[in-house]
Amino acid sequence: MAQAFALTESDDAFLASAANRYVHVIDIPAPPSAVWAALIADDALVSWSGLVTGMRWTTLRPFGVGTCRVVTLGRIAALTERFYRWDDQRRMTFTVDAASIPGLRRFAEDIELTPTATGTRLTWTFAVEGKPALQLLLRSTSAVTERITGSIAKGIVGSVAATAPNS
Repeated sequence: MAQAFALTESDDAFLASAANRYVHVIDIPAPPSAVWAALIADDALVSWSGLVTGMRWTTLRPFGVGTCRVVTLGRIAALTERFYRWDDQRRMTFTVDAASIPGLRRFAEDIELTPTATGTRLTWTFAVEGKPALQLLLRSTSAVTERITGSIAKGIVGSVAATAPNS
């Protein structure tokens, strides 16, 4: 990342109350173990999202609280993420510590897996806050951001289906 702009640490209160909050609930016909494997794979995100052009874990396995990675979103931004929650095969939550673009104040994501009778319910929450100028842009493009975050969340379905054993 060429230049890093530090963000304010996010927490569960921010995830629950952010003005720019996007929640996507997706049922996946695969067990939580298969969905989790896709989420922590070396090619996680890149293999199922056209927006994510790079992802690199910067922490050695096994992953847990404190795990870090760098995610690149096209030519737009690189985000340094740090997981503050890691419940294997159930839930992971991260705060973005730094971004390669100015204007972001806070950014976090929470991914929760719930077993269902037919597989897994994935609940993916995105929360973002910008400094005043970016915050205005985020509010005015909320519908676009909803579609973008939804496409990232929904993209995992095909990735899991391609790799999961018959459930």
